[in-house]
Amino acid sequence: MMQLSRTALGLLAAITSIVFALLYGPLFIPIISSLFAISHGDVQWNEPSLSSYRALIDNQGILEAFKNTLIVGFTATFLSLVIGTLLAIHYCGGRSVVRELMQFTVFLPFLMPPIITGLSLLIFFRETGVPRSLLTVIAGHTVFVQALAYRTIVVRLRSLGPSMVEASADLGASAWQTLTHIVLPNLKSTLIGAGVLSFALSFDETLISLLVTGTDSTLPIRLWSMMRLGFTPDINALVAIILGVTAIMCILAVRQLLPAELDRVE
Repeated sequence: MMQLSRTALGLLAAITSIVFALLYGPLFIPIISSLFAISHGDVQWNEPSLSSYRALIDNQGILEAFKNTLIVGFTATFLSLVIGTLLAIHYCGGRSVVRELMQFTVFLPFLMPPIITGLSLLIFFRETGVPRSLLTVIAGHTVFVQALAYRTIVVRLRSLGPSMVEASADLGASAWQTLTHIVLPNLKSTLIGAGVLSFALSFDETLISLLVTGTDSTLPIRLWSMMRLGFTPDINALVAIILGVTAIMCILAVRQLLPAELDRVE
């Protein structure tokens, strides 16, 4: 193994530190700012305060938008996992032109620019007379994140191979028993990972939401509208809470997924 000199190691460490500071440094600015008082747009570093968090509790518009974002994110993630699992099982069950066309249809909204997907959905909802609401936002997000969940599940099913399913059928298990006792337990870690990624993608989606939303705004739309007038101090508190919850969710997901991956390797 090649040994690096102390100078080279020090240089690499310096470059790594600079990259981390540029990438993650801005994330700590709103977190630190949320812990101090803000007067006339300036942070009062000598006055620690939780006023931003108290203001966030009183900001019903932000809280309502955040609640709508969670409703859309969790619903779209659940639907994408259910539909993605069914489509992935169907696709891995054989080879045909119909299956390939189905896969192309699933991937198409994800591969197109979000503004094109959003416009297509907007025209569809308008022509079919469907009023824009949280339901149309959920439908748009489900269509968009569907490909991510589907592809993740397909890769896992291909790695499993047909042997376990065939063995289950040889032992007399029904299709439902094979699904619930063989397929889904082996997809547990994959479903968790796909769910986390799908929710993160849905939480951040702005263009599709902007085109298909009604009177109920999601958090990205609410923040988008606030950009013209400037953000209030309670947004710092919101960012700090979201980053904290995201970090906790990532840690829990890793703790859940890592043992399963290690067991699979062994």
